[in-house]
Amino acid sequence: MLDHLSFEAPKPKIISGAKSDWELVIGLEVHAQVSSNAKLFSGASTTFGAEPNSNVAFVDAAMPGMLPVINEYCVEQAVRTGLGLKAEINLFSAFDRKNYFYPDLPQGYQISQLYHPIVGEGEIIVDMAPGVARRVRVERIHLEQDAGKSIHDMDPTMSFVDLNRTGVALMEIVSRPDIRGPEEAAAYVGKLRQILRYLGTCDGNMQNGNLRADVNVSICQPGAYEKFVETGDFSHLGTRCEIKNMNSMRFIQAAIEYEARRQIAIVEDGGKVDQETRLYDPDKGETRSMRSKEEAHDYRYFPCPDLLPLEIEQGWVDDIAATMPELPDGKKARFVREFGLSEYDASVLTADVGNADYFEAVLTVGNDGKLSANWVINELFGRLKKDDKDILESPVSPEQLGKIVGLIKKGDISGKIAKDLFEIVYTEGGDPEALVEERGMKQVTDMGAIEAAVDAVIAANPAQVEKAKQNPKLAGWFVGQVMKSTGGKANPAAVNELVLKKLAQ
Repeated sequence: MLDHLSFEAPKPKIISGAKSDWELVIGLEVHAQVSSNAKLFSGASTTFGAEPNSNVAFVDAAMPGMLPVINEYCVEQAVRTGLGLKAEINLFSAFDRKNYFYPDLPQGYQISQLYHPIVGEGEIIVDMAPGVARRVRVERIHLEQDAGKSIHDMDPTMSFVDLNRTGVALMEIVSRPDIRGPEEAAAYVGKLRQILRYLGTCDGNMQNGNLRADVNVSICQPGAYEKFVETGDFSHLGTRCEIKNMNSMRFIQAAIEYEARRQIAIVEDGGKVDQETRLYDPDKGETRSMRSKEEAHDYRYFPCPDLLPLEIEQGWVDDIAATMPELPDGKKARFVREFGLSEYDASVLTADVGNADYFEAVLTVGNDGKLSANWVINELFGRLKKDDKDILESPVSPEQLGKIVGLIKKGDISGKIAKDLFEIVYTEGGDPEALVEERGMKQVTDMGAIEAAVDAVIAANPAQVEKAKQNPKLAGWFVGQVMKSTGGKANPAAVNELVLKKLAQ
């Protein structure tokens, strides 16, 4: 399925300091909100944008005596995600209490998984260039509950708390420190987001906070990373700092770039990088200290006494595997193989599951892979981008666009007429086939009528005829004049053939 790809070794971004060159080592912890109607341990709604504190169950508010109950569907979604990342599914997992004070998490601890996560090691294939990819290892995926939201800008003297997000199920997807540059980090998050959307396990909406990344950055001198890979000894790498809650690909790249240069300046000045958690300020384009970086023992993890270990059966995992959708890499390879599309066109069409579904729906009507791809990518996507709309907001349905493609393929309309027809359907709606009949847009295929139009243009332009006989490339001028005189309805191929024939006489 990935035979069309060549895998390259990590190519670290080299940053020149004042005294020497440095390389980056990056690992990401991506928090993906599970697509589920209910929270991880309660039946409260997960609907975004609800009135503050309206989606809160007694468990979420940590009322006395309230006990968490695991949401089976959230577990299923985590398993599905693990299968999508070719990861090991752990039939035994368990929840732990992470003791850390969140002002917007009433119970005073977070229920997470440290020692026994639901998903083990997997991988993500990151596209770096057409036909070239990098394999980034995933260390683990664990389930945990989200915290609420503190609001500080509604009153000059008080902060407010919205508990709607409290208890929402998150999948924390932890990569190995395999990423070597800002662009690769953004590409990794983009590919992970794409896979999650295909799986339907997370909507990937970064603006709403449904997908956010903690980025761990350290620097090392050339050759040190290779020693780390050989030995597994982290002492070969520099001290890492974590940049918290990144929700933009562009900001991820900018934050990594700034943080790397900050660390280089400290080390080259004889200082020591402190392990800490930092925040990125997009207005200033810099990171700033948030708190010292805690280790696992600082959180005093211990098994959650309110939840039994989670034991699942292999048969249940197999049933989930049987319902897995076609994922982007497989779909892209199939589009190239079955429809003869270029790598680029296949990548554009599979970048988002909505785009891919739309294209395949067009194809069932238009029945021409390359022509359908051309119209979806160039005409539809181009117009949607101009109007700042996504594929779900398209005024042209797949059936309508498929009929336009079908009319072109049958020769009923030319490419120029098709563009006029597309504009009518986009702005006014209607059935393309009926519109062609009603508005007299059908292409002229009567060879007698076309020949008469060609003869008329040639007769009216004797000087141009002599020039064209000397320079055959000028024949295109006559084709254009004939198309103009027929209102663009003449069959272009027939016109071109007749013009060349007449000029050769």
